Amino acid sequence: MAEGHQPSLFETLGGDEPELLVSQDGDVRLYRQWFDSVQADDYFRRLHAELAWQQTIIRMHGRKVPVPRLDVWYGDPGHRYRYSGVDFDALPWTPTLAEIKHSLEARLGHRFNSVLANLYRDGRDSVAWHSDDEPELGANPVIASVSLGATRRFSLRHKARAWPTVRQDLPNGSVLLMAGATQHHWQHQLAKTARTVGPRINLTFRSVFQ
Repeated sequence: MAEGHQPSLFETLGGDEPELLVSQDGDVRLYRQWFDSVQADDYFRRLHAELAWQQTIIRMHGRKVPVPRLDVWYGDPGHRYRYSGVDFDALPWTPTLAEIKHSLEARLGHRFNSVLANLYRDGRDSVAWHSDDEPELGANPVIASVSLGATRRFSLRHKARAWPTVRQDLPNGSVLLMAGATQHHWQHQLAKTARTVGPRINLTFRSVFQ
């Protein structure tokens, strides 16, 4: 390493090499086996029972509609988050969330103060195209997305360039890392699927600045 070089977030990681999904106008990498299948299955069972899942209602085109999934916001005290016109006050960390958070922070060398948990009950649950670019996340947020349970297809598309859409299955126990300018230039989604698919829990760890 050259003298004076400051390692990037991903250069500090050890273990298995990640798959690079996006390298232009952002940085998105996938660790397929951050947690082994036994640990991932245990986390899924614990979180499914432990978290205070709710059905969020948002206003769209002048009417109130339920989002097609269950979700809940956890974090350090006082870290409020707002998306789709809804304010979320952070619930206190649960033991399982704190354990997963510690695993991420220890390996990444990056601190997270909050997490948005989503429960996709079956293939009808989804999240539409969006960027995690809310002002309270800062200029270039680092987001660690943990997948537990059924494998689902994740997609990325550039906001301005006619580049091919990036499509990637996210398996049980994987971690997807989005950093750099990703949220400025890319959108992502988890589309509905007609396939028979089991439930999936997604945890997106982040840092909120108040």
